[in-house]
Amino acid sequence: MSQPTRLVAGNWKMNGAAGALREAHALAESLAKEPARARVALFPPAILIHRMAEQVKGSGVQVGAQDCHPESSGAYTGDLSAEMLHEAGARLVILGHSERRTGYRESDADVAAKVQAALRAGLEPVVCAGESLTQRDAGQALEVVAAQLQGSLPDSLDGLPFAIAYEPVWAIGTGRTPTVEQVEAVHGRIHDLLTARFSNGASVPVLYGGSVKPSNAAELLHARGVDGALVGGASLKAHDFLPIIRAA
Repeated sequence: MSQPTRLVAGNWKMNGAAGALREAHALAESLAKEPARARVALFPPAILIHRMAEQVKGSGVQVGAQDCHPESSGAYTGDLSAEMLHEAGARLVILGHSERRTGYRESDADVAAKVQAALRAGLEPVVCAGESLTQRDAGQALEVVAAQLQGSLPDSLDGLPFAIAYEPVWAIGTGRTPTVEQVEAVHGRIHDLLTARFSNGASVPVLYGGSVKPSNAAELLHARGVDGALVGGASLKAHDFLPIIRAA
């Protein structure tokens, strides 16, 4: 049975203008000299996708988008289709991030529709799920995450490359992280769900996301069932992101 290929992904969120491309270039140069053991991907704001893809070409660093619209075209002011993102140079896309689920009230069905769009355009989906602090304290973390993934992952993913990111909402940007035991419990549940549902489920990487930084990366990345990381603020600077990549 094939093992997941490890993936370390940097989600820049709404950070970074043209000047930030030097960080991507520095990262690519370092990885070209000493290749990482894991796949590496950066997810910049959409305006930087094309230029970043040019900056990191040939380095092994992949570029992704932070969201996409479920339709390929239409009267959707301000939105970008998966096809547009692919043409710009994106090869992956983050979908169902808690900031989209909460701030834009995206449902599991909305996320599933975007996953379908990503597959249609040839983008690899990185689908996020995670519980709130209230749900964690109520002992509902495993149930909440499993339900989100059941509703967010269409059957059409079977046999195709995709990744899952477990991101406890209460740990994102707060500096708080769950214990290794808590992370292992959720990742174990996710792996069980994937293996039971998809023919390639055993090879799907499950990333941990939520206040990952150089000081805690090794502990989190070596937890059982953790196949990489979805990194926020610490991915904005090459000198912060590189130690996380090296720890994978």
